[in-house]
Amino acid sequence: MRFVVIGGDAAGMSAASRARRLYPDLEITVLEQGHDVSYSACSMPYNIADPDTPMDDLVVRTAEEFIEKHHIHLLTGHEITAIHPDKKQVTGRTLQGDPVVFAYDKLLIATGAVPTLPDLPGKDRLMPLKQLEHGRRIKDVIRKNKVKNAVILGMGYIALEMCEALTELGIHVTMVKPGPRLLPWLPEKIAQIIQTHLIEKQITLHMGTHIQRIEPAGTGSTIVCDTMNLDADLAIGATGVAPCSGLAKNAGLTLGVSNAIQVDPYLRTSNPDIFAAGDCGDAIHVVTGKPVWIPLALRANRAGWAVADNLFKDSNALQGVAGTAVFKVFDLAVARTGLTFFEAKNAGFDPVENQITSLSRARWQPGAAKIHVNMVGDRRSGRLLGAQITGTDGVAHRINAVAVALHATMSVADFIQTDLAYAPPFSPTWDPMLTAAIQLGKKL
Repeated sequence: MRFVVIGGDAAGMSAASRARRLYPDLEITVLEQGHDVSYSACSMPYNIADPDTPMDDLVVRTAEEFIEKHHIHLLTGHEITAIHPDKKQVTGRTLQGDPVVFAYDKLLIATGAVPTLPDLPGKDRLMPLKQLEHGRRIKDVIRKNKVKNAVILGMGYIALEMCEALTELGIHVTMVKPGPRLLPWLPEKIAQIIQTHLIEKQITLHMGTHIQRIEPAGTGSTIVCDTMNLDADLAIGATGVAPCSGLAKNAGLTLGVSNAIQVDPYLRTSNPDIFAAGDCGDAIHVVTGKPVWIPLALRANRAGWAVADNLFKDSNALQGVAGTAVFKVFDLAVARTGLTFFEAKNAGFDPVENQITSLSRARWQPGAAKIHVNMVGDRRSGRLLGAQITGTDGVAHRINAVAVALHATMSVADFIQTDLAYAPPFSPTWDPMLTAAIQLGKKL
């Protein structure tokens, strides 16, 4: 049987590697339009912050390893431009322009997501950060042009991580976005904590500022806004990503929320011989039970494994996602899982939220710091719906307790009774997550 994979990063290579382990005689072909496969994209901002570390250090496995050790027919520099389900073929071209045709019995679309740069005159001057090659280009510009000031369009996860990375290099950073608030999905009080921290780190923030165009200015750019002009030696576009689903759409496959490829729990698309996994596909939210598009690295790898498991029979159904995420902003960690208050309201719940400030460790322990928790529950059912946390200590792993509770559809009352670990160097007697649940329970 011929198993063809379009896309050679997390989902694609996870599927190909697991399929090889499960089925030693399977004919596996992976088609990647770039030159890089299997790399840690999430680590790129931290790599950029270190000028002495090459971007290639983020490669987990090289193409040669997959070819020689796993006997996978991996072809880089192969761009697939069309899927023909009636013929069970994919067609495309090499980087040299030569046409290519590959036949399949089972096909996986693992094309990921693409940056969504604002549709502005001069947008080609913006540098995105999604692929390893993007990271190389940014490091090259910083090195060659001796960048002193940078403008970042956007204030999401990648924008904030890049803000820290560039500051570490001694580059002054200005951030700009048309929306009026930083991280609008966060409760306003918690978002304000992060905003104050950015200002303390000498970051210039322009919210509610509309960008009109981007003009060349020497080796850099001028970002022309409605109220000001911003000069930049380096202009980064970090305004979000979208599922790379054009191939699927043109092949007649069903798209779902946010134009992601619609898949069932076994990762099958509307065509039973075609799977989709990773950032190009949708998922079911474990709280709402409805389709969502939340691009997550763990989901991509897990979905790739599931595709391999399900090639011949439905043996691995994925539960879904809770949207669990964490990112670092200088000294702060910011984490979330499940629904925010407004997401819960839009999903038809009767949400109640409560915010507490506690300590990350026992009060007298070195390193004890304030930790801010916002927890959301449903008034009608008492069900736990989500949480958002920020602080300088003990944030990242605490969110996992709530994530597990969401997968188990626990109530707030149930969560209050969970037996969380306690020792003074790690937590107060009542962990901040339990304190947040107790106070939310009183409101419910």
